Amino acid sequence: MKKTLLLALALFLGGISAQAQNASTPSASGQSQPAAGGDRVAQLEQQVAEAKSSGDNAWMLVSSALVLMMTGPGLALFYGGLVRKKNVLGTMMQSFFLMALITVLWGLFGYSLCFHSGSRFLGGLGYMFLRGVGAAPDADYAATIPQQTFMVFQLMFAIITPALITGAFAERMKFSAMVLFMVLWSIIVYDPMAHMVWGKGGLLSASLGGAVPTLDFAGGTVVHITSGVSALVCALYLGKRLGYPRQPMPPHSVVLSVVGACLLWVGWFGFNAGSALAAGSLATSAFVATHFAAAAAALGWAGAEWIRHGKPSVLGAISGSVAGLVAITPASGFVAPMPALAIGLVAGVVCYLAVTKVKGLFGYDDSLDAFGVHAVGGTVGALLTGVFASSLINPVFKDGKGNAIPVGLIEGHGRQLLNQSVGVAIAWVLAAVGSLVILKLVDALFGLRLAEEHEVQGLDLSQHGEEGYNWEA
Repeated sequence: MKKTLLLALALFLGGISAQAQNASTPSASGQSQPAAGGDRVAQLEQQVAEAKSSGDNAWMLVSSALVLMMTGPGLALFYGGLVRKKNVLGTMMQSFFLMALITVLWGLFGYSLCFHSGSRFLGGLGYMFLRGVGAAPDADYAATIPQQTFMVFQLMFAIITPALITGAFAERMKFSAMVLFMVLWSIIVYDPMAHMVWGKGGLLSASLGGAVPTLDFAGGTVVHITSGVSALVCALYLGKRLGYPRQPMPPHSVVLSVVGACLLWVGWFGFNAGSALAAGSLATSAFVATHFAAAAAALGWAGAEWIRHGKPSVLGAISGSVAGLVAITPASGFVAPMPALAIGLVAGVVCYLAVTKVKGLFGYDDSLDAFGVHAVGGTVGALLTGVFASSLINPVFKDGKGNAIPVGLIEGHGRQLLNQSVGVAIAWVLAAVGSLVILKLVDALFGLRLAEEHEVQGLDLSQHGEEGYNWEA
């Protein structure tokens, strides 16, 4: 019995000794465990990064489709419903044709002029024919998505911007003249403005070394002011439609315009929230700001009509929503929901006054109110961005230590309002002067305006040999 107990005790003490030796002397398998653990952590980090990149890329591709939807069918239906029946196809064709035309120009050289490094005013030709634009991200613009995704997202902005101008010269410009005007306008006005605001080293870039950092999250200056001001220049240069304003020219189908406006509202989420260039909290903030501003502006415009005329119109409500979407575009990635409501409400009322009072006072024929909504709304939004922009939403400005500093006037950065004013002024001047020069050139080469008999006949038959509605069939 004693021998058995001694043997058991010896085995127990031997086991303890062996465990102590193993703990003090690392084994081969023990040495490999930390390395294996480190590999697992690295693999997990890589998988997380790949998942984020995939999520961001998916959101950006969806946003690209949403922005394209804004032009066709959104803007095509919105503008198509506002013109007379004899011009519906011709008006919709302008939006559709620009989807194809600007795409080709963008691939050849437009993207390069906007986003390749160059001067303060225009990009270089390094991305000509999309050379070097592939699956690898450009960290200066969007570090988690392929540069090709960024390129196609920005293309959709380049498409809709000139399409907005067509609302001003609706029903009276030759299709051939429109095509040449838009080609030159994209090169002379849009590409320089986009580079100055969003391109590397652009004069107005807020995040990539601009001399006058102007906040424009999704295109208040680049898209809306340039198109709206150019629209006014076109309307003035071409003159009024035959019979305007003596002859009533009501929309032939407000129903089409309502459908178009709803598509624009939905598509604008890709326009603004997509400009976050990632599927993160900033995209959410821009999404919410966009929706709130559109709602407030629709109520503002409709309320102003209600007070003045005793009833709100459907056309007024949808026009107000578009005005709010325009105004929140530069601010969407910088402001909280309540400032977004304020921006939308102000834009709805101001744009209503621009369309009903200013237009009547000066007597110009901005057929579909492109100037009153886009130039005026874009200006209001760009300036109010300098007031309400918050570092809590988007810490775009930082000190030498990387700490966020005030962004807008309400945070104590009053100079930003001056920067915004400079950006607005440059957009106005570039669009006005550039458009006037292009109009004169195209007019001298081919003529701009339809012959009188063609204007009476309508765009559909005179320019395309078709009719939008064939009731006999």
